[in-house]
Amino acid sequence: MSGETDIVDSQVQLPQDLGDDVVQEVLKTGMDLRQYSEQIEEELKEVENKSIQDYIKESQNIVNLHNQITACDNILEKMESMLMCFQKDLGSISSEILSLQRKSVAMSQQLSNRQSIRKPLSQFIENMTVSEALIIGIMDCSVMEKEFLTQLQILNYKINFVREQSSKAKSCIDVKDILEKLKVKAMTKIRSYLIEQIYRFRKPMANYQILQNNMLKYKFFYEFILANEDNVAYEIREEYIDTMSKIYYSYFKAYSSKLMKLQFEEKPTKDDLMGIEDTARHSIFHKTTLKHRGTVFSINTRDAVLTTELEASIIVPLTASNIRYHYEALFRSEQYAVVDNACREYLFLTEFFKVSGNEAMKIFNKVMEKTLNLMAKNLQSFVDDCYDTIALFLCLHLVMRYQLTCHKRAVPALDEYWANLTDIIRPRFDFIFRQNIQSIKNCDPLKFSKETGPHYITRRYAEFSAAMVSILEGFPCEDTTQLLAELREVVQFFLLRMAAIFSNRIDQLIFLINNYDLVLSVLMERTRDNSKEAESFREQLNARSSEYVEAVLNQYFGGIIQLIKESENLIEKNQDEDLKRQDSEALTLVQLFTNTWKCSLKGINDEILRSFPNLVIGNALVQRAMTQLVQYYNRLHKILPPNARAQLTNIHHIMIEVKKYKTNY
Repeated sequence: MSGETDIVDSQVQLPQDLGDDVVQEVLKTGMDLRQYSEQIEEELKEVENKSIQDYIKESQNIVNLHNQITACDNILEKMESMLMCFQKDLGSISSEILSLQRKSVAMSQQLSNRQSIRKPLSQFIENMTVSEALIIGIMDCSVMEKEFLTQLQILNYKINFVREQSSKAKSCIDVKDILEKLKVKAMTKIRSYLIEQIYRFRKPMANYQILQNNMLKYKFFYEFILANEDNVAYEIREEYIDTMSKIYYSYFKAYSSKLMKLQFEEKPTKDDLMGIEDTARHSIFHKTTLKHRGTVFSINTRDAVLTTELEASIIVPLTASNIRYHYEALFRSEQYAVVDNACREYLFLTEFFKVSGNEAMKIFNKVMEKTLNLMAKNLQSFVDDCYDTIALFLCLHLVMRYQLTCHKRAVPALDEYWANLTDIIRPRFDFIFRQNIQSIKNCDPLKFSKETGPHYITRRYAEFSAAMVSILEGFPCEDTTQLLAELREVVQFFLLRMAAIFSNRIDQLIFLINNYDLVLSVLMERTRDNSKEAESFREQLNARSSEYVEAVLNQYFGGIIQLIKESENLIEKNQDEDLKRQDSEALTLVQLFTNTWKCSLKGINDEILRSFPNLVIGNALVQRAMTQLVQYYNRLHKILPPNARAQLTNIHHIMIEVKKYKTNY
């Protein structure tokens, strides 16, 4: 049994791949496997027979299906053939597309190249084309018409273009001849017009400024001629230079001649130097002599030519025939006319004739040379016998200011002219200035009367130095400053020599103070108070004022002042014994002071005011003397012994009395 069981087990394990359900059924029934196998084979045969019967029954359908499959194979074969052809066609189309793409890129590049060349080529053709409007505009239009100027600019452009392209483009030959004819025609018309305009300058009473402005409107005419024909441009320029040179010379010659007739007939001479004696005939300040002219050394309002009148309208001789002027006023008018005309002329030349730098200077000098030489010659004739130092100095500063004016207008063309005028004026100015200095050195103090009031030379110097310093404040000049310093020293030395003719020191001091005060007053009135002249005379005035106050006080209170100084000296040396010996003298002086101080104060006041005609300096000296006296009185109080101190007048009484002499001057 065990062996059978093993066989069964082994047989059971073999057909596991046939399915668990079948195996399980066989095992449950205990069926013999061989029998079961035979059964299965029979079933299979039966099924096979049935299948054969079914195939036989469906044979026709199978044939039909076979035919259909064969037909489908044929169709698919045709489709395959068609698709292969289509694939070949697609391959050729792709090649064509690539070819077309390459052609498209080439055509696109060609189009781009043509478009890029189209504008320059069109512009080139346009530049080469001579239009009918251009021909009519140049040939038929008047030069005054706007159309002519427009077409002339077009013609100039075409001429320059053809000139540049003639070596590159043969087509230039086709238009070169007609452009040349149009150029000749245009130049002929322009030359006639410009020459005609220049001739209009020569007409009497012609306003050449208006004519110049009119020519500037057509400045392109000359530019066209200059670019195309140098000879014609040179002819027009020389014609203009010759015309304007004569016009300016004629105008300024007539104007200067008429202008100089308005000058004062009386002029300063060599007898009008600062140190020349002040006689009735040559009095610098005598009203009858100078009825129609200002003083030689006083500037008054003459310096207005440097300020308010510097750029005022020029003097018109016809309307000012009854008025007389100092030379500097006429010089200002004349030079301002030069500045105005020369600056305008220079700017016209540079703009119209298209020149600059040295070329502009050459043309300007040709136009203005004769006129400027005439101006310099006229100035030289005045300077040669001039003794009016202030006029020369004002003219010098007018030259400097007008040169600055020209620079502000961007016109350097007159620099040489201004330098020439300076070279004419400066030597004469220095000469006359030194003549004035020498005239003071040559003065003999003994020939003058002994008067303590301001000397006429001092008065002249005060006015003159104030005039010089006030002008120099705006435009400093080292040479003139040095001359003023020399003059100041000479005048101060002259005043010391004049003071020496007085035997009394107080008279000497009065003379010096009066003269120093006059100079300082004039300087302070017309200049800044920090000028070297003002500082020098202020220092001298203070020193002499202190000395004078001391001298006056010594006249009235000499004993008291001497006692104070001696006692202070003894106290400083600790000499008490010698100091006690002065007690009796101190008592006497105190008693004398108590009895006379009021009268002395009045005497000091009267004497000072009588000695100084200028109440301002007189009152200042009175106050200075009173202040000094109070200071001495305080010092006296300190040195006196107790018994003498008790007899002193109360300081408050003295102060009250002193205040009575204080004025409001």
